[in-house]
Amino acid sequence: MDNKLEDNIETARVIAEHKEVYRVKTSHQEYNARVTGKQIFNAATREDFPAVGDWVGIEVTDNDQAVIKNIIPRKSAIRKRRGDQIQIIAANVDVAFIVESVDRDYNLNRLERYCALCLQEKIEPVIVLNKADLISKDELDTKLAEIKHRLNMVEVLGTSTSADEGLDSLKSFIVKDKTYCFLGSSGVGKSTIINKLIGDEIVKTGAIGKGTGRGKHTTTHREMFFLPNGGVLIDNPGMREVGLADFESGVAQVFDDFETLSAGCKFADCSHTNEPGCAVLEALHAGRLDPNQYDNYLRLKKETEFFEMTEQEKRDKDHQFGKFVKKSLKKLDKYQ
Repeated sequence: MDNKLEDNIETARVIAEHKEVYRVKTSHQEYNARVTGKQIFNAATREDFPAVGDWVGIEVTDNDQAVIKNIIPRKSAIRKRRGDQIQIIAANVDVAFIVESVDRDYNLNRLERYCALCLQEKIEPVIVLNKADLISKDELDTKLAEIKHRLNMVEVLGTSTSADEGLDSLKSFIVKDKTYCFLGSSGVGKSTIINKLIGDEIVKTGAIGKGTGRGKHTTTHREMFFLPNGGVLIDNPGMREVGLADFESGVAQVFDDFETLSAGCKFADCSHTNEPGCAVLEALHAGRLDPNQYDNYLRLKKETEFFEMTEQEKRDKDHQFGKFVKKSLKKLDKYQ
């Protein structure tokens, strides 16, 4: 979409997304808004459509209706792969609360993946280990220590919405005019935490499933909520898997020890799997690196390399197709 704002267009923020309809908010009113057919036709990817958190230019067409004319350039965006497309989960985010529960959802590899997703966009990740009341204090301390060992640059909090524990610490992160996004799998308690922070049962939550011990996922769309202190929260549907897109920088920050060691490898293009003189393998065999973290590092590196390769292939195909179209048009002109 065209990012240039016209003089007669109002600035609004996308606060909810329901399939093809968006809810937008100006400084004085909310509207239901749609993009134009022309914009849909011109959109090259899903990233060209508005997302919750976007600042947009709108033209008001009725008392509660508007048309989104353009998207103001994003300062950050949380992205994930969905098939061969990149999907924007939330835009213009300052801090991402990555929520996992202490029971079956707890997964260190997934936490590293989420952190890479955030750090790529210079979004501060904060890990929230929820449902802390389900385990003993010693067990909780062990899990918190495990996370800090793997992700020492990230703040980690333990919370319990049923026991009202850790919520004051979480609330202390939230300040006026900053935007916060909640990320995590279904049933980890994201919506319940938001309700606690807002002080009202605004976000629908589900009961705990007896068979799985998980909360039933009820958030079906992305939506923005406003705290009394001026902080802005974005709730998201649960994501069991997070496919990385172009997050090489984020992976490098999460695995900074690996990146530092790789500078000492014998070969510049070392894959850290079987090459002689590999500093990463030497540290692994000497017990200075966590084997599970090493496996996750290789997995995420391969994902980012594969994404870059497929993106280059797509660019090459687009370039070849463009040349074919131009050549065909020239031939057509000869017969007219």
